Amino acid sequence: MEPWREQIERDGYAVLPGVFDAGFMAELTRKLEYVLNDGKTGEAAIASEEGIVYASRNVLTLLPETATVWRRPPLPQALAAVLGPSFGLVRGLYFDKPPGQTWSLPWHKDLTIAVRANRLPSDQFAHPTKKAGVPHVEAPLEVLQEMLTARIHLDDMTEENGALKVATGSHHAGKTLALGDEPPRTILARRGDVLLMRPLLAHCSGKSHADTKLHRRVLHLEFAASPSLPDGYAWHEFIAE
Repeated sequence: MEPWREQIERDGYAVLPGVFDAGFMAELTRKLEYVLNDGKTGEAAIASEEGIVYASRNVLTLLPETATVWRRPPLPQALAAVLGPSFGLVRGLYFDKPPGQTWSLPWHKDLTIAVRANRLPSDQFAHPTKKAGVPHVEAPLEVLQEMLTARIHLDDMTEENGALKVATGSHHAGKTLALGDEPPRTILARRGDVLLMRPLLAHCSGKSHADTKLHRRVLHLEFAASPSLPDGYAWHEFIAE
């Protein structure tokens, strides 16, 4: 078994270094900045009171290229090794911590998925809601255990710009927000590196330093092992390789 795969099973995450080169990342960032700031995004872009965009929920629709960017080796092979051959992309998000507009996120686990309809009778799905016009619902444990997130770093991740922190091995506690006895680990990475993490891994992030000039832009892609969901539920979208 590859060392990174062992780390995902044990710790809940692993970093794949240098998946994308700096030139490709710069061009992808330029395209994302353009579509997110053209004034036509509606609910898809989340902006501050000053109009600075710091997140997007429907990034796969805004920039279709993001729905296929993950097909660059070794990402498809890594995803298949963890999830099996029938995996697919089910949601895409974008985050930034712009200089002067930073924010923090408390400890949590990613329990919500995007679906076509979220109010079907079920004992397994809970807490239906809508996010940027898309139905979401809390998924059952069995579904979340068969998912993997790829966070593509568009910028270097440093102590200065509010990098992600994880509670190693916390995915083994299921939905329970248990941080364990080990100190949290800060995920420091370079532009073009990809963090693979289980959605049940507890994670958080602090604010960027007040005087930083650095962004912290991330393309967050969620993958599932199967195109099927229980109780007649269906993924909002499922993009296979």
